[in-house]
Order: sequence, then C-alpha cells, then structure tokens
Amino acid sequence: MAFLELTRVSFSYPKRGRRVLTEIDLALDRDEITAIVGPNGGGKTTLTKLMIGVLQPSGGQIRLDGRPLAGYSLGEIGRRVGYVFQNPDVQLFCGTVAEEIGFGLTNRGYKPEMVEERIQFYLDYFELGVYRNVFPLHLSRGEKQRLAIAAVLANEPLFLILDEPTAGLDAYRKKLLADYLQKIARLGRGMILVSHDEPFVGRMAERVVALKDGRIQSDSGRKGNAAYEA
Repeated sequence: MAFLELTRVSFSYPKRGRRVLTEIDLALDRDEITAIVGPNGGGKTTLTKLMIGVLQPSGGQIRLDGRPLAGYSLGEIGRRVGYVFQNPDVQLFCGTVAEEIGFGLTNRGYKPEMVEERIQFYLDYFELGVYRNVFPLHLSRGEKQRLAIAAVLANEPLFLILDEPTAGLDAYRKKLLADYLQKIARLGRGMILVSHDEPFVGRMAERVVALKDGRIQSDSGRKGNAAYEA
C-alpha cells in the first residue's frame, strides 16, 4: 500500500476556470526519493499543496497511509508529512532561530533536554549556531532556507516534501543537505523533491515524475532513472 496515493486528482482555482491539474494518478512510498520536475506553471507546487491538505482537489481522491486525506486534520497531516515551502518567509514565525527549530517538538510535549539536544544538532549541522538567538526573518535567503529545512527535519516526519530546497544554497551546503537527506531516506523516510536543480535531482532522485500543463508527461517508475527535463 502506497503511503501517499492520488487517484484521478484534478484541481482548478476558484473563478479561474482553467484546470491547473488534470486527473493525476500517483502512488508514493516511504522507501524512495521522487523528484517532480517540469516547467514553471506546470502545477508542481499546487500538486504538493494538495498532498498536505492546504488545497482541496476539485475531483479525485488523495489517501495518506491508507486513509482519505480529507479525514485528517492539518495537524495530523503535518506530523506525518513535513513540508518545506519554496519561500521560507512564509514558514518562519518564531522569535529566534533556536525557537523555530524546537517549536514543533515543544508543542508536542518533548522533554526540554531532548528539545535542546535536537536544536543543537541542527544548529551545528546547518551551520546556524551563530544565529541561535537571531530573529529568523533577519537572516539571508540561504540562511532562512537552511533554517526552514532544519525546522521541518527536527520533527522527524515520516515523509518529506521539499519545494526547491536548494534555492539560495551554495555548492557546499547543497552537498550537506544531500548527504543528510540520503541518510534519513535510508532510515525509511520517503520524500518528494520539487526542483529545477538538475545536478541535485540527478544525485538524489530514484524516480523522476515530469509534470507539464497539469498532466504527468512521464514517470520513470520506482527505483528508475529518467532524463531530467527542465
């Protein structure tokens, strides 16, 4: 049984008329890294927002861990599926970098010493320690991106969706991110990477799904290999 399963999913924004997505069939498991690629405006980000319940499909059904997604609260989805937005500014809301990383854990009742241990690990790994007490929106774009990723990873969700995760990262930090994502993938967490970063997709993805004009144009399949098409 797929962890995330979309069956004939379509979507149109209200009052726009034109369909953004048309009858998408897609099954995603927790033992693979899938890249979703394609031109801007093809529906990639809309598709991932449907997967986390931020948007509701106009038609079709989405199932999460065997249950209709509509039967979950957004909080329940968030504990299972971590989402890193393309623009980190919409994701950061705490008073300090450390609070941002620890927020989810604190909110779920983790012991303070465990929260602090997790905060320190991610501060060190993503080289954010010097910014521990800084207001997140005062960081640079690349620093915000690293923080948004760290804050999601700290909660150890079962599945990850990362929308343009390498935006604002230099080559060294892209490598750090790739190494860490591959490490957690080996622990049984699946993920989706929405990206135009061809080298990153080529290094990370076991499966590549190409989306264009709201339809799946190609799917390399599980553990497959496909040419990246921007």
